[in-house]
Amino acid sequence: MGAGKRGLVTAAVTVVCAVTVLAAPGTAFASPSPSPSPTPSASATGGTNKDLEAVRKKLDDLYHDAAVATDEYNAAEEAADQQSAAIVALAKKIVKGKEKLAQLEKRAGDAAAAQYRTGGLPDEAQLMLSDDPQQFLNGAGRILQGQRATKGLIAEMTRTQEDLEQYAKDASAQWNKLEANRKTKAAAKKKVKKQIAAAEELESQLEKEEKERLARLEQQAAYQAQTAWLDSGILDEINGKASAQGKKAVEYASAQIGKPYEWGAEGPGSYDCSGLTSQAWASAGHAIPRTSQQQWKQLKHVDVADMRPGDLIIYNADASHVAMYIGDGAIIHAPRPGRTVTIAGAGSMPILAVVRPDA
Repeated sequence: MGAGKRGLVTAAVTVVCAVTVLAAPGTAFASPSPSPSPTPSASATGGTNKDLEAVRKKLDDLYHDAAVATDEYNAAEEAADQQSAAIVALAKKIVKGKEKLAQLEKRAGDAAAAQYRTGGLPDEAQLMLSDDPQQFLNGAGRILQGQRATKGLIAEMTRTQEDLEQYAKDASAQWNKLEANRKTKAAAKKKVKKQIAAAEELESQLEKEEKERLARLEQQAAYQAQTAWLDSGILDEINGKASAQGKKAVEYASAQIGKPYEWGAEGPGSYDCSGLTSQAWASAGHAIPRTSQQQWKQLKHVDVADMRPGDLIIYNADASHVAMYIGDGAIIHAPRPGRTVTIAGAGSMPILAVVRPDA
């Protein structure tokens, strides 16, 4: 990342001021304001900093579960789309198969009519009754060819009929899968809404001053995690340069900063975490899986020390969150409901793996 880009990153983080505050590139992230000391007279809703820390962890759990359910929803939606497309394709094959079968049946009918016109007599009888035996023999050769063609016609009709039966079975199987995924999608949607509603209800019980202190606790937790990551010296090892497609993906993600998080969204007005990363890479001309778990499973893994801008960092043991690395120890991601697409520290959350879409 060039000096100008680094300055933009630093300025953007200062303005956005989300989960983590970035300092100048190459230095540790600036510490947020220290949390106020616990006071004897804590309110019933938020309480002391210890109570607020418990609230913070509870909110993290609720939003984490919402993220997991969002991944399930997105996966079910993607699978349903694929199954719907498969059913349409099979329907087209069935239509073409029926048209072909109708044509074959017509040809078979014409062949049967021709045989009827000969009277269906044995070849020996036709030879004896023929006024021109040579002409009959010449005709017999053509008849033999016709019989072979008829056998081929019957075989083709049989294959076409078998194909139609298989298409019907495949369509039925895809339909059953589609129905199952619709149920999975509906269940996941219900769970997402339930977890988000519970988190919002919990936050609504806090007073304004408590919300401010909670925000500082969140910043401090992210700062401490990022500082520990940087103190390991990892940033000294990371010096990979972005590929041409990686640069385009980073440019797309950067342009989305400030847009709201919305579960299940893929832009252009709002995004969830994997909606942002998948669309960023799609804009770079490289399609990747839709969900963070599929991105973790299907894309090539690289060492953290080898990552370069444009790579995706998968977070949490269950791969429930994903962000895009942009260099200088920073990421762009869509954090959670109630937040916007923002820049944060790459080490501010527990890293599971780094994957490279354009390996």
